[in-house]
Amino acid sequence: MARQPASSDRRIEILKSAAAAFRRRGYHGASVDEIASALEMTKGNLYYYFKNKEDILFACHEYSLDKLLALMEDVQAEVASPEEKLRRLMLAFVHLILDDLHGTALTLDPEALSPPLLKRIIAKRDQFDHGIRAIIQHGIDQGVFRPGDPKMIEFAMMGAVNWIPKWFDPRGEWTSDQISDAFADYLVGGLKK
Repeated sequence: MARQPASSDRRIEILKSAAAAFRRRGYHGASVDEIASALEMTKGNLYYYFKNKEDILFACHEYSLDKLLALMEDVQAEVASPEEKLRRLMLAFVHLILDDLHGTALTLDPEALSPPLLKRIIAKRDQFDHGIRAIIQHGIDQGVFRPGDPKMIEFAMMGAVNWIPKWFDPRGEWTSDQISDAFADYLVGGLKK
């Protein structure tokens, strides 16, 4: 008997639960039982949606990167300044990390993935990185941003944003809106002439 397509909403719930467990205990420390019990599921029910823990980790990365790449496509099609485009991407990236998969989306142990899955994630990540660099280069070419190496600038920006899960506390004094606005101000504003 063929399985019915799994509910996209339920898969996302599982990814959020897994991301929270991975954030608390690390990929290797979090168990499939822990992820399932947080959702009041059995491990067997969880395996209806995902083959194993690596499949969940891969899905967390793929989900996040697919959202970022869809946003990148929208932003690239817009008639807006490089500053506006880059700010929109930074705001969305911070919100994705803090709100969507609870501070772990793109910082979860990618090296825990098997080489074929890791290769797919790196290809998507590189596509996003190149999109950011193109916007930075466009801003430099237009004289909106100070001259610099777009690759180095992009590494600095992504490093700053990817570090947020290391210090972010959802019960802390700052909301995701405050953090995303501040990071967009610092990271994009710091490039302006």
